[in-house]
Order: sequence, then structure tokens, then C-alpha cells
Amino acid sequence: MIVWGDLWLALAAYVVMTASPGPATLSILATAAADGRSAALSLAAGVLCGSVLWGLVAAGGLGVLLATFGWVLTALKILGGLYLLWLAWGAARRAISPTLPAFSSSITDPRAFRRGLALHLTNPKAVFSWAAVITLGLEQSDSYGQIGVLLACCAGLGAAIFGGYAIVFSTSWSRAIYIRSRRMIETLLAGLFAAAGLNLLATRG
Repeated sequence: MIVWGDLWLALAAYVVMTASPGPATLSILATAAADGRSAALSLAAGVLCGSVLWGLVAAGGLGVLLATFGWVLTALKILGGLYLLWLAWGAARRAISPTLPAFSSSITDPRAFRRGLALHLTNPKAVFSWAAVITLGLEQSDSYGQIGVLLACCAGLGAAIFGGYAIVFSTSWSRAIYIRSRRMIETLLAGLFAAAGLNLLATRG
């Protein structure tokens, strides 16, 4: 039987964690402003697929396995940290570039999807966020039906949030703001990506 009270609490927690600024949402915002709506939606789809995969891992109890086998978690943190530093380097290069973006989508949709997927799959913190959501929404005695409902609802909310960011920040006024403040925005993104990447590397143990 589906316990809706627990489910609503878990979904509220998922919305807060998903909508909060982080590497994934910042990447969607930057891609939407610099490369257009199609690329941003593709990146958002990649992020969402990565998020759902981590949800399946957490629901299957594999999050405990990751915590038990420390070397797996350490490897993921190193990969994630290096990937975030690579994104920081890209943002820094755009910040110092004298050329304004042509808004002709310099990144292809398949590449954007792979970038979003890689960004989320190399973030091991995601599985622990999912573990918190699942703990709120499920009991040990719950059926696979309850697990499926929770994952499906979270996937729908994630699609709305990530897709919403991609659509809103690819509008003409968002791009106009990006053009005026491009260097400041990219410098800020570079700093945030670098901080997140260094934090992952520093806590890899």
C-alpha cells in the first residue's frame, strides 16, 4: 500500500535538493545561456538519467555497498573532482575569451547529453542524497510498487526542474543578460566548479 504522507515528505526533500544550485543546475544554466535551448535540454536529460540511475542504486541498497567498499567511493570522488575541475577550466577560458558566443549551439545535443550524464554519475554525493529521500519515503516493509512510485514521481519532478531551468535560461532576455555579464558569470561558474571539484578531491577518503 502506498503511504502518501511519507511520499509527500520525500518528494518535498527531493525538490529542495534538486532545485538548489549545484554543479548540475549551474551547468544547465550556463549551457542554456551560451549554447541554446536544445543543447540545454539535452544536458538536462543526461543529468536526469544520471539522477535516476543513482536513485535505482540507492533503492537497491547499493549505496551501503558503496560506503562499505571505500575504494569505489574514492574512485568516484576522484573522477568527479577532476571532471568538475575540467568544467571550471572551460568556464575560465570562456571568461577570458574576447569573443562573444554566436548562439549557434557550439555543443551538439548528443555531446550535451553525455556531459550531463557524466556530470551526475561522477557525483557520488547524489547517491547519499537519494538515500535520504528514500529513507523519508519508504519503510523496510514497503513493496516494489511504493519504490517504483517514489522513483517515478522524483523522475517527473526532476524533468520539470531541470527542463524548466533549460527553457527559462535559454530565452532571449536571459541571453541578453548573459552577453552583458558573460565574463562575470563564467568567472563565478569557474570558481564554483573549482570549489566543488576540490571539495570532492579533498574528501575522497
